[in-house]
Amino acid sequence: MKNKSSIALMNWLQPKPETVLLCDSSAAASEMAFMLNGEWDGCNSLVIPKCDKVAIEAAARLLETSWCYQNTCEPILIRLEADELLRRYAIGDRFFINANLRCAQLSQLCLENIDLNLANLSDTNLSKANLMVAQMQSANLSGSNLSKSQLVRANLSGANLSDANLRGADLSYADLSNICLTGADLRGANLARTDLRKTSLDGAIVE
Repeated sequence: MKNKSSIALMNWLQPKPETVLLCDSSAAASEMAFMLNGEWDGCNSLVIPKCDKVAIEAAARLLETSWCYQNTCEPILIRLEADELLRRYAIGDRFFINANLRCAQLSQLCLENIDLNLANLSDTNLSKANLMVAQMQSANLSGSNLSKSQLVRANLSGANLSDANLRGADLSYADLSNICLTGADLRGANLARTDLRKTSLDGAIVE
């Protein structure tokens, strides 16, 4: 039977679990990875060798950024204002995974190639916005206004678009697989070559 010291030694020798953090921008993730001796993934997350919450929060305060643990039950980060989104987009940032943009006014903006996976965009005004080739997997777009928006080749798989206004939107070649379109308004939308596999259209308005 192993004694306590040998068990403790074996536990100490076991590889320690790494901690994955998500930041509200790729620039902040890069800086935090440098400050915490971690590894940046080129997007808005980083891996650090040990979880030191005090050090993490200190780095986040210095960088004026928000963060959360990956796979947390509440993955949405603090509210991201539209002006801050546009400022970061203008300097080349495209990664806004888990961003909270609920009720934001983003009408008529060009956000081509933006990555909004898992973002909260419920009740957001995106009418006439250019979202071509946008990555919006599993995003919450319930009640959002996407009328006349450009979503050509956008990836919205797994997203929630219930009660969304998609009137006149161009969804050609978009991936709308496994999404919820319950109660959505699709009148006049371009659905040419759109992937609608496993999509719920219950109550949706389609011409």
